[in-house]
Amino acid sequence: MGAGHAHALYRHVDSPVHTLPPHCKLVAVFGFVVVVVSTPREAVWAFAAYAVLLAAVAYVARIPARHLLSRMLVEVPFVAFAVLMPFVAQGERVEVLGLSLSVSGLWGAFNILAKGTLGVAASVLLASTTELRELLHGLQKLRLPPLLVQIATFMIRYGDVIAGELKRMSIARRSRGFEARGVRHWGVLAKTAGALFIRSYERGERVHLAMVSRGYTGVMPVLEETVATRAEWTRVGMLPGAALLVCLTGWVMV
Repeated sequence: MGAGHAHALYRHVDSPVHTLPPHCKLVAVFGFVVVVVSTPREAVWAFAAYAVLLAAVAYVARIPARHLLSRMLVEVPFVAFAVLMPFVAQGERVEVLGLSLSVSGLWGAFNILAKGTLGVAASVLLASTTELRELLHGLQKLRLPPLLVQIATFMIRYGDVIAGELKRMSIARRSRGFEARGVRHWGVLAKTAGALFIRSYERGERVHLAMVSRGYTGVMPVLEETVATRAEWTRVGMLPGAALLVCLTGWVMV
C-alpha cells in the first residue's frame, strides 16, 4: 500500500507544478473552483480569462492540450444536458437559426458549460500532476477524516486488483472457447459476477488478517511528512489569487 500507484490521468513529467506539495495543490484547485462558481454568468470575458490561467498552468506543467482535452470527455453528459436547456426553459424567447430558444435557458446553458468545463479542466490538471498516493496524503494533511482517507485508499488500490481478477477470468473463459453473443449467455456472465464477488470478499478477508497481524489498529501510518514552505504556498496561491481578481472585476463591471 505504501508503494507508488500511478493512474491513467497522471503524466510523468518533471515540472515545477509536479513538485509542489499535494495539499497545496488541492487547496489551490478548490479555491479556483469556488471563485469560478462565484463569478456572475454575465461576465463572459471572465471565463475566458480563467481558461487562459489554466492554459498557463498546463504550459508550466508541460501537459499537452491533447492529453488535457481527451480526459475532459467525462463532462459530455453535462454538455448534453446544457444543450437541452434553451429548448425546455420558460421565459423570453429569441430566434437563433430559425429555432425558438429561451433567453434564460441560453444563459443557464452557458453558465453550466463554462463553469463545468473550467472545473473539470482544473481537476484534470490536478490529477495529471499529482499521483493518487500523493493526493491521498494531501487529503490526510488537510485533516480530512482518517476513515474517509482509508476508504478511498483501499477503494483505489483494490479497484485495480478486482479489475485484474476480472480480466484473468475473461481470458480463462475465452481460452475455453466461450464467447458471449446473446441472452442465452447471460447465465454464464452472472456466475462470473458471483465468483468475482466471492473471490474479492475472500481476498479482502485475507488482506485484513495480514494487516492486523502486522499491527494495524485502524490508523494508517504516515510514511513521510510533507511540509510546504512559504514560497510554495505563494506559488500555488497565484492561480486562485489571479482568479479572485478576475472575479471581483467581473462583479464590478456587471
